[in-house]
Amino acid sequence: MLNNIRFFFFTDSLNETIINNIYKFKNIAIIYKSNNPDTINNQKIINIKKFCIKNKILFFISDNIKLATKHNTNGLFISSSNKKIYNFNSQKKNFYIIGSVHNTFEYYLKIRQKCEILMLSPIFFNKKYSINKILGIVRFNLISNLWKNKICALGGINLKNLNKIKMTKASSVAFLSLMNEPQIKKPTYHFR
Repeated sequence: MLNNIRFFFFTDSLNETIINNIYKFKNIAIIYKSNNPDTINNQKIINIKKFCIKNKILFFISDNIKLATKHNTNGLFISSSNKKIYNFNSQKKNFYIIGSVHNTFEYYLKIRQKCEILMLSPIFFNKKYSINKILGIVRFNLISNLWKNKICALGGINLKNLNKIKMTKASSVAFLSLMNEPQIKKPTYHFR
């Protein structure tokens, strides 16, 4: 089932604009990532999970295995800053693990964390990173060329640069701010 996902969306809540935009995408998964990890809103998680179940969307929790287990999510997203090695033997059968990386060193850590899909970032400019930390297409390809896991492009992706992902070996993309744009058009991007 994880092989069919082409878009990953990070959010801590749903609103009318986001919901309308989600319906424009096929093969999307939602990752709950709180803006403030110290204040987890269980009601927001329950609302997102209900929406995901109703619409047959995979649902992940970021960096909190206890919360993912409590809410019986489809999996766990492990951020690049999370260095903890989890014991996933007790998890349900279809529990997926995805993670984000910025370099080859983090790649090997995510392999030890049993991540199935690796989100390599930042591929394009965004406010979170300085211009010299942006990978661009060439560095993105050089870094991920020998990686055996599925690669997801992350960072600064919008509808204008979405088609540039075709020049990489990424099989999916992840984004945060794109879904907050009012009136986005249905993406015409098709993956290999």
